[in-house]
Amino acid sequence: MSNSNNYFPAFSATKLLKELSENPIDLTQEKNFTSNRIKQYCAEACGYKLLYGTERVDEKVMQALVQLAKESAAVEKMQAMQNGAIVNKIHHHPCENRAALHTATRDLFENSNETQQAKEAANLAKNEVEKLEKFLKEIEKENHFDQLISIGIGGSDLGPRATYCALKTFIKTDKIVHFISNVDPDDAAQVLGQANLKKALVVVISKSGTTLETKINEELVRAEFKKQGIDATKQMISITMPQTPMDDRHRYRETFYIWDWIGGRYSVTSMVGGFMLAFAFGIDTFKEFLKGAHAMDKTALAADIDKNLPLLLALLSIWNHNFLNYSTTALIPYSQALLRYPAHIQQVAMESNGKSIDKQGKFVDFQTGGIIWGEPGTNGQHSFFQLLHQGTAITPVTMIGYKESQSGLDIEIEGTTSQEKLLANLFAQSLALAIGQKSNNPNQYFSGNRPSNILLANQLTPFSLGALLSLFEHMVAFQGFIWNINSFDQEGVQLGKLLANKIIDRFAAKKEKIAKEKDPLVDSYLHHLDQLS
Repeated sequence: MSNSNNYFPAFSATKLLKELSENPIDLTQEKNFTSNRIKQYCAEACGYKLLYGTERVDEKVMQALVQLAKESAAVEKMQAMQNGAIVNKIHHHPCENRAALHTATRDLFENSNETQQAKEAANLAKNEVEKLEKFLKEIEKENHFDQLISIGIGGSDLGPRATYCALKTFIKTDKIVHFISNVDPDDAAQVLGQANLKKALVVVISKSGTTLETKINEELVRAEFKKQGIDATKQMISITMPQTPMDDRHRYRETFYIWDWIGGRYSVTSMVGGFMLAFAFGIDTFKEFLKGAHAMDKTALAADIDKNLPLLLALLSIWNHNFLNYSTTALIPYSQALLRYPAHIQQVAMESNGKSIDKQGKFVDFQTGGIIWGEPGTNGQHSFFQLLHQGTAITPVTMIGYKESQSGLDIEIEGTTSQEKLLANLFAQSLALAIGQKSNNPNQYFSGNRPSNILLANQLTPFSLGALLSLFEHMVAFQGFIWNINSFDQEGVQLGKLLANKIIDRFAAKKEKIAKEKDPLVDSYLHHLDQLS
């Protein structure tokens, strides 16, 4: 147990919230759940409204949550992060010991950074955007490339892929982007079977320049280039840190940089997502995306909780997770364009806050990061919503909806459009989860009191998508600040990598008939593999 002043269970607000959680508001009582409540429990920023009247909170709970934010100095920690403080660290233990300045990659237009370090980071990011703009003009003159193959994994794939899907409607040309991530060769085979390599640029993304899956997939693509008699060096671009093995102009036509202060899962607004966005949608779309993210970055510094949507969402999630003891959250976008966003936010949240020690290196005795999962509505309603409504496990839900569709394609049937039907389903699910349904037939009984909230905006655009991305990034960071854990490293992925490399060595040794020290555990798996015909 930590003795730190930032010890989450020791806050007076934590103790108060624990008391309040013993008798939370009953939303199934008509006197409690009113139209005024839905209007009152609403906050707004950057074009988004957060409707949280369907959460099990009242004024006492909200006051205690605000007190929790103040006692944990959550906003001050966010300001320090955006100023370039070393926040990626564990005291008294070897660690990455870095800043987490992904916000600097989008502060390119106002130059509002307060510290020299943040200003320098923003200038580095701006230089890469300018270099990208120049590069795109160069390849446009060649009038040759209409496809892009993006090779990366984790933060180098999930964010860019989710963003590409979200904005696909805005592609005004015939450009196509393909993604290869999994080391499973069938992933690369499927893309290579679809892509025309003669007309394709290939962007290889690895912060370290040594990511196993990315290296292997790059070699698969290079082998296909060679097979087709194409010079890969004229069509391959790398995105990496300076002086890594991928910072090599002999192997790549151009190299764009990221830096150690950008975490992989926080890298979408750097060149990691920027190259793809600018290639497919144009540099102006990329800049609008950055402006939306920057607008929400500034919102995350607001002291007023009604204006600080990321902090408010973080506090509501902590109330549900730590005090009402709900271990998972469903993220349900009522927008097909956000098909891959639950997977991206899943990584941002679970890789960031899946920690069991605090920033002093002490094991915590409370719950930290929860499980995030989800699919688009209304598809989910015909799948797992049965459990959300009547299952024994209660799962809070965050829903995302837009007044207008992206495409404008719609049809009015029986007096309403498809978009109106979509929104009707969103609102209905939120109400049904909250109020439930009483019935003498137990099969038709809905307990209600199942919390949810809605993020509502006018339309999913590059700007609003950037704001949405930043909102969830900062929600996760605020959770970490309040729990006093490090949201910016990912040691949990390393052990599996080490063991995988050990098994890879055994495969190689077996092929080459090299004597290798046996490992009974590894050999037991290989024994089962050998038995397959």
